[in-house]
Amino acid sequence: MQALIFDVDGTLADTERVHMAAFNHAFREMGLDWVWDEALYTELLNISGGKERILHYWRLVNPGVKALNAQDLNDRIDRIHQLKTAAYELAVNQGEVSLRPGVLKLMDEALAVGLQLAIATTTSPVNIAALLRHAIGSDWRMNFSAIGDASTAPIKKPHPQVYLQMLAALQLPASQCLAFEDSSNGLRAATAAGLATIVTPNSFTAHHDFSGALRVVPDLSQVNLMQLRQWHSASLR
Repeated sequence: MQALIFDVDGTLADTERVHMAAFNHAFREMGLDWVWDEALYTELLNISGGKERILHYWRLVNPGVKALNAQDLNDRIDRIHQLKTAAYELAVNQGEVSLRPGVLKLMDEALAVGLQLAIATTTSPVNIAALLRHAIGSDWRMNFSAIGDASTAPIKKPHPQVYLQMLAALQLPASQCLAFEDSSNGLRAATAAGLATIVTPNSFTAHHDFSGALRVVPDLSQVNLMQLRQWHSASLR
């Protein structure tokens, strides 16, 4: 095992409630009467990517309506997403999000023995930077050999594009890497790229089907590198 590849939202940190609040803030700013509560947002998380989620919901509440042409609709979605991203970044900077238990300890343990770290997410670069700058510090990028996000991988999970990109960037086969996810879409993306995957569900994803995961654990607080090596080795037999 030479590298650990992490998803971000829901995996590195419990971000989804803050994302949900940021979406609702953006809707109010745009004069929309949309309100995404926890039950609705849990369903919408089946759609990977913030802009994709907005577009899906617009089509849901406006079936058959073509009041906006494609460009106008894209511009409006872009503006909603910009407002949402700004609200999310402000919330993170105000300390409303922290890394999940055991994440930072495991990263430090991996780096100390020379393992590479990578990120494979469908979220935007701004969201990643806000979270990790607050959690790790201004030099957070130094910890990661490769970062894949919405800007590099336009085909969202469950497609494996972002994981395949990270394997190429790390110059490692999937058999030498371990992925960390929190959702069924993420698990499907990672396993489609050939990666053994540890799943740490959260309240928004606990009901998902995690068939095919190497292990499903509540969080990483009771997981160490020795255990991961043992689980990873067993997966190769």
